[in-house]
Amino acid sequence: MNVAPRTPRQSPAMHKNLATDARRCTRIKPILSVCICVHLWLSFFALNAANPDLLTRAWSAYWISVPGESPFDFGVYHFRRTFDLAAAPSSFLIHVTADNRYKLYVNGELVSLGPARGDLHHWRYESVDIARHLNTGKNVLAAVVWNFGQLAPDAQVTNQTGLLVQGDDEAQRIVDTGKLWKCVRDAAYLPAPPVQAMSHFYYVAGPGEHIDFKLYPWSWEHPGFDDSAWPTATVGSPGAPRDAQDGPNRWMLVPRSIPPMELKPQPITVLRSGDPSHEIPPHTKATLLFDQTFLTTGYPQLTVSGGKDAKIDLGYAESLFLPGVRDKGNRNEIEGKQFIGAHDVFIAEGGPRRRFEPLWWRTWRYLRLSIETQDQALTINDLHGVYTGYPFERKARFDAGSLEIQKILDTGWRTARLCAHETYVDCPYYEQLQYAGDTRVQALISLYMTGDGRLMRNAIELLDSSRSAEGATYSRAPSRLQQYIPPFSLWWIGMLHDYWMYQDDPAFVYSMLPGVRAVLWFFAARMQPGGSGGSLGHLPWWNFVDWAKEWEGGVPPDLNGANSAPLDLQLLLAYQWAAEMEAALGSHALADDDRRAAVRLHDSVRQIYWDSGRRFFADTPDKHEYSQQANALAVLAGVSDGAEAHNLIERVADDQSLVQCSIYFRHYLHSAMNKAGAGDRYLEMLGPWRTMLDRGLTTWAETADPARSDCHAWGASPNFEIFRTVLGVDSAAPGFARVVIRPFLGKLTHLTGAIPHPKGEIAVTLTLDNGKLEAGVTLPAGVDGRFEWHDQTRDLHPGENHLKL
Repeated sequence: MNVAPRTPRQSPAMHKNLATDARRCTRIKPILSVCICVHLWLSFFALNAANPDLLTRAWSAYWISVPGESPFDFGVYHFRRTFDLAAAPSSFLIHVTADNRYKLYVNGELVSLGPARGDLHHWRYESVDIARHLNTGKNVLAAVVWNFGQLAPDAQVTNQTGLLVQGDDEAQRIVDTGKLWKCVRDAAYLPAPPVQAMSHFYYVAGPGEHIDFKLYPWSWEHPGFDDSAWPTATVGSPGAPRDAQDGPNRWMLVPRSIPPMELKPQPITVLRSGDPSHEIPPHTKATLLFDQTFLTTGYPQLTVSGGKDAKIDLGYAESLFLPGVRDKGNRNEIEGKQFIGAHDVFIAEGGPRRRFEPLWWRTWRYLRLSIETQDQALTINDLHGVYTGYPFERKARFDAGSLEIQKILDTGWRTARLCAHETYVDCPYYEQLQYAGDTRVQALISLYMTGDGRLMRNAIELLDSSRSAEGATYSRAPSRLQQYIPPFSLWWIGMLHDYWMYQDDPAFVYSMLPGVRAVLWFFAARMQPGGSGGSLGHLPWWNFVDWAKEWEGGVPPDLNGANSAPLDLQLLLAYQWAAEMEAALGSHALADDDRRAAVRLHDSVRQIYWDSGRRFFADTPDKHEYSQQANALAVLAGVSDGAEAHNLIERVADDQSLVQCSIYFRHYLHSAMNKAGAGDRYLEMLGPWRTMLDRGLTTWAETADPARSDCHAWGASPNFEIFRTVLGVDSAAPGFARVVIRPFLGKLTHLTGAIPHPKGEIAVTLTLDNGKLEAGVTLPAGVDGRFEWHDQTRDLHPGENHLKL
């Protein structure tokens, strides 16, 4: 539809309803209880490991499903187990999982959502102590389970529809899933695929939901509900952990390794177009466009009364589109633009205060509410959101007296948060897939901003478990569909090296070394013949490096199917990272092999690609094409160093005749500038980010306009580089055991900042006056390091350090 022009304004009626419902709290309390209680049960599980037998032996609980229903097709199912307790217990620990996903209720209260996404070799289950929700006498455990079938998100791995609940000990096994559970398919649900206009974009985030509330079993999760007509569940095979002697089914169970997602109320109060009245008369079509004013991820909650048979279409858009093109213009403007987006549809049942909330979270800045009533008026009681995302806590601080820098950091933080859920996701709207290339940048941002490495570790594990027999990892994991981007396997090695340097967890890094070796053997087998190991030959699949305009599909040029400098240089970096990790944690012999391979590749890159006339590294041996990407990688890999590297990267940054780095790969360009000593130019290099702010974006886009996705966390690299380059803080030893501080202030004269560290916090204050630098550095106990400023170096000791340079 074309959205009518309207000045942004508050809707008094809607604002009043929102405020009233927020004060009521009863509409949000059940879902908010998850924030508190699930943190407690995860802490309990981590500390007490629950019943250790459940980690090695088959479970007493069985996977259950609804009789007569296809285990592979789209369906939404309700399960109930009613049981009596002589007294309310002080502890009642259960373990729960499902396929595809579930929401679990105890006596009507939502207590768990899951399972955390994984693969069939690592199928997660949640452990939750439900004692606080139980009563003396009658109780009910109820779960909604859904399988989106062939419409499921590409990030959703599946075996078949099922639910599994296991009591931790004998007394708690009264709730084990089996023949005492009742179940039913919910006939109210159908899929609501994205509108046809979405077919212009790669969209694999799953369907919307079409719900006919006249068929919905209201109050099904509460103790008083009559389930006597429901059939008994079909009992399948028992649950079994990954380490069991034998697997009775394809789900190899492992405990969840990340905390529950944050859930926080988020009002929606700005009405951009449409009648602000909250009552829609009979036989009326009405459209309302709401503006969150910033992009978000969450569960929209719409509460309505009356309006039997009314059709309500709730659409979600990152921004509105200019007609006839993919461009979106300024994201704050709506005049003359089109609403194109995913949507949910529900048919009103006519009852009072009926609340719609989708099973899965949505992404939006703009919400379009399209309503068509029949014989009865419809009242909109409330529309608000419940934000959800990985519970990162912002700990890093930076203050240089610049509102622009602060806005860049704030926008990057929002971007990073919206792209972090049960896994990192490339974009929350279109794909929700954890790509290795994206994730390496995202994880560095998380480490610098929060110090929380759990989601990064989870990503490393999931990508490692996706490796093929040849050794390459999937480009993205988890994923229902196999996709290989060989260079992303190399970035996976880089991600592991990053984790090793910034997190104190050497045992985990050691456990991943077999995967590193397998990836490198995959590439070693594809070196050009002759035994020199000097350059890669043909690589299969999609060899994406960057979304450069001149590179079809993001693939850099090669010569006769081989000899591509960007690919050779990424492999060189991987050999260097692997050699360091092997030497410290693994095999010295393999470390030597990696070093020798790196030296051969280093020398070949220099010989094959260096153009002494242009003084650039070419993309191919014929020296017809040149890119920022290849030259930045050459500096990072040490093929060019010292004064040559500094001169090279300065020219690379300015030469518009080179293929230019996209928003994504500018992370590597900026890293190369840091390494070559040109970091003082970093802040002036943020033109693409300033342009995005000028165009009204509240998160960083996938590419320069016209962009598909308005939210891609690889664009949040300033939230890493401002701290690593400008403030100058970096790890100088594995586990962040030593610190190097090498600031590049550019035109700034005073700044303060801090980042989290495994042992506390690193805080820095810098003041530059007439070329003289005063620095204050506070390091955690047991951590020392060095401070570098131009050609001067000073030692740093634990605690406070005061320097004049």
